[in-house]
Amino acid sequence: MDDEELHRRNCAIGTGVNRMNTQLTETQQLEQILANGLKNLWYPICRSDMLGDTPLSIRRLGLKLAVWRSGGKVYALEDHCPHRGAPLSQGVILGDRLACPYHGVEVRCDGMVTKVPASPGSPLENARATQSFHAIEVHEAIWIYNAQSNAAGYLETPPPLNLPEQLTDGDTYSSFLCYAEWMADYRYALDNLMDPMHGTFLHKLSHSMAEGDISAKFVTRQTPTGFVFEKDGQRDVNFDWTEWADTGVHWMRLEIPYPKTGGPGGSFAIIACATPIDANKTATFFWRCRKVQGWQRDTWHFLYRNRLEARHWTVLEQDRVMMEAMEPDANQRERLYAHDAGLVRLRRVMLAAAKQELAAQL
Repeated sequence: MDDEELHRRNCAIGTGVNRMNTQLTETQQLEQILANGLKNLWYPICRSDMLGDTPLSIRRLGLKLAVWRSGGKVYALEDHCPHRGAPLSQGVILGDRLACPYHGVEVRCDGMVTKVPASPGSPLENARATQSFHAIEVHEAIWIYNAQSNAAGYLETPPPLNLPEQLTDGDTYSSFLCYAEWMADYRYALDNLMDPMHGTFLHKLSHSMAEGDISAKFVTRQTPTGFVFEKDGQRDVNFDWTEWADTGVHWMRLEIPYPKTGGPGGSFAIIACATPIDANKTATFFWRCRKVQGWQRDTWHFLYRNRLEARHWTVLEQDRVMMEAMEPDANQRERLYAHDAGLVRLRRVMLAAAKQELAAQL
């Protein structure tokens, strides 16, 4: 079999995969899109300190990824050599390329095969044959842009990563990243954050969420980038509101009031993101932020590390245990009421985005 015949065979395999996808019902295709994470968004994939001197193999967005650093930059490819499917993450870093450990095929960070040592001149050379991701490293995390394929098959320049001021204004705010993996669908994590009422019950013994009524009326307020779901008439008492935003990355923001014993800085802000690992596992990112400068920042750092961090992890563990104990189909057998209007709205927004993504594929 010559190289041209091999090329035709590879194209036929790709066409067959696409044909199988179109045989799914619309509902199944939409569920597949949502389960693996919407396209054209930035996602945090891991803490910065999880990546060492060798490539990291990590599953995110339903794919196995190879992530590496070189020259102060981070790069990400699907952990799949286009030759035989060997893991690129076990290969050698050559700057912005990885050399596959199996046969030495070199794949650049944009997915382009630059060299096939065993068969120079192969049609595989100069082919963009591996899925690639733009990657950056900020706010103690590594992020990738999950681009939807276009006619060219590659996005040259991704949009900027836009995050709220609690993370971007380092002169005014200070933050710590709390990272955890939950054995649950990432949409359960989003629903949990869009449910301020659960703080009054699940976290009722928390030093920061022990106050407030056990019943409340909620209202929804539109913002330029999303919406806020909040308790009507109650502020700075408990987990009183959640903001959801789409700024090229889906993030959520909330505030937890703190007593004076919690140190300077007022309310404690949380910026949260949830990235699907696969259909049943989630990477959760919670940046704990306070508005502090000068000596107050030093005091806040000391209190957080020596006194507050353990309490915060206790609250996160309560959420994790609850999410992992829910059945995978729990959200298909719900009896919702008025307090759930926020998560219903969020689900509709995400479903609309999935429908738009599906339409672009057809």
